Amino acid sequence: MCAELALPLPQPWDEAAAGWNEHTAVIREWLRDVTDAMISAANIEPGSQVLDIAAGAGDETLDIAQRIGSNGYVLATDLSPRILALAHDNLRAAGFSNFDTLVADAQALNLGGKKFDAVVSRLGLMFCTEPHLALQQAHLALRPKGRFSAVVFSHPDANPCLGIALRTALKHANAGQSATCAAPPNPYAPGTLMSLGKPGLMTSLLANAGFTDVEVRPVSAPFCWPSSRHYVEFVRAAGSPLRAILSPLSLEAQAEAWNDMAQQLDQFGTPEGWVGPNELLLVSATASNRLNGA
Repeated sequence: MCAELALPLPQPWDEAAAGWNEHTAVIREWLRDVTDAMISAANIEPGSQVLDIAAGAGDETLDIAQRIGSNGYVLATDLSPRILALAHDNLRAAGFSNFDTLVADAQALNLGGKKFDAVVSRLGLMFCTEPHLALQQAHLALRPKGRFSAVVFSHPDANPCLGIALRTALKHANAGQSATCAAPPNPYAPGTLMSLGKPGLMTSLLANAGFTDVEVRPVSAPFCWPSSRHYVEFVRAAGSPLRAILSPLSLEAQAEAWNDMAQQLDQFGTPEGWVGPNELLLVSATASNRLNGA
């Protein structure tokens, strides 16, 4: 059977939780501008009630908690209990108490009818195998005219590092398999890293979920490291989808795959260090009255 890159179950995300949390400072620097833009696009302000879907270790949740102040409230949800526990600890350590955490699938939040002024999600929705359900859940969680904003990866041509990493992982995972397995993977397969980057897809999904005022714009977000090896070590520690692909291999075979990946990514080296091209999509929209029971 060919290895595939589908939505991992909570356990792989739990296994990657510590690695993701340990790289929070790097991730924060990488996504600082787009996170600020996402929060602003959702019209989050002091006193706002906010839902953060697929919050991970809570990096963007910290920014939201600071923006809303003591009179506001943010609920951070994630599929992984372990990474959400880290988010809780990080928020507490930063001195915030205006939040709660909830283990929940973005495609079935089960919030009991609770409504929010804003819903955000940073680099999480693309892992949903049925993103239309996640967007419907986001819409149901919003008050009429509430704001939604999210960040997802753009199309493969704008994210060559991701493409190289995915193809390399699949090549090693499927070594010795049939020619069919060696065929290039579908970059837009549901639940994969760039599944929502297909031009026009997010606009269509948001409209079908009942949103209006839909805006989708590309944002350049290069990933800067001292070398490709540093980038691969980050992916190895925190990149659950790639870890899941390579996990059936022996430790020696996994090491060979990671080394192959780093060698191919050397092409993005510069005199100042390694700069991996990345393009994200910043999406925003307004909840209509029609589907919110207004």
